[in-house]
Amino acid sequence: MKDFANSLKSNTKFLIFGCGFSGNFFAKTVRKFGYKALTSSRSEKQDQHSFVFNSTNGKVPNDEIFDGTTHVLSCIPPGENGKDPVLEILKSKLKSLSLEWIGYLSTTGVYGNTNGDWVSEIDKPNPFQKRSHIRLNCETEWIESGLPVQIFRLPGIYGPGRSTFDAIRNQKIRVISKKNQVFSRIHVADITNAIIHLLRNKDSLKFHQIINIADDKPCSQLEVIQYCYDLLGLKMPKPILFDEAKKELSPIAQSFWTENRRVSNKLLCETLGYQLIYKDYKIGLKNCFLDSHKK
Repeated sequence: MKDFANSLKSNTKFLIFGCGFSGNFFAKTVRKFGYKALTSSRSEKQDQHSFVFNSTNGKVPNDEIFDGTTHVLSCIPPGENGKDPVLEILKSKLKSLSLEWIGYLSTTGVYGNTNGDWVSEIDKPNPFQKRSHIRLNCETEWIESGLPVQIFRLPGIYGPGRSTFDAIRNQKIRVISKKNQVFSRIHVADITNAIIHLLRNKDSLKFHQIINIADDKPCSQLEVIQYCYDLLGLKMPKPILFDEAKKELSPIAQSFWTENRRVSNKLLCETLGYQLIYKDYKIGLKNCFLDSHKK
């Protein structure tokens, strides 16, 4: 990634809408390369890198925030009305800027249930959940906006401070068993570094508007939990069958277990040449484990 610092113009400026787990990680990383990265917040913060954008009360950034912006990353989910908040309020403003690139973080939930089969970008989305239908509509809004957008479909995101270890330590872990159920996942660092790879090689790579970012090894949640307990030197509680556990799960938690798919990263890693930092959950969770012991 050393070349990244020399691959973008020195006046590159990122606006990042939605400074959650992924947005914050991205912002901190590009700042290390010397680029300006401003992040949105719903309310005022004592942070020189922060600006206010709140779609519920109509609070929008002032013109000064947009001055010189070349790149935008939107991590904000659809609003309660099903619309994309950034496009709904700022579309005309974004179109008035000389933007080189916009990234939109979406979800692999738009693929729906494949009963464990692999899905890739060439597969037609078949969303099962209402929230996934809405997300697909937002993807379409971005594609039809006329803006230079690239959409990244993400599975379950984890990383230091947000992993199975944290659920175990906070006693919020549910050890659930469901036959043949698998989940795909991605370490937060690979989201950022995959995007950086694409930006760094923008002129030499064929442009793909929709890209999955996932690791190499979809697997059962039980396998992941067992690995974490082993690293902690603890005994994993006896798993509960999903049919029993679902009685105590929230509707949204239940919904994650009704879909079963393996997300392919071949476009990103084979065609576009990105090398994963954390190829599977074992390498990624070991990073989380070691990070927690530094503190």
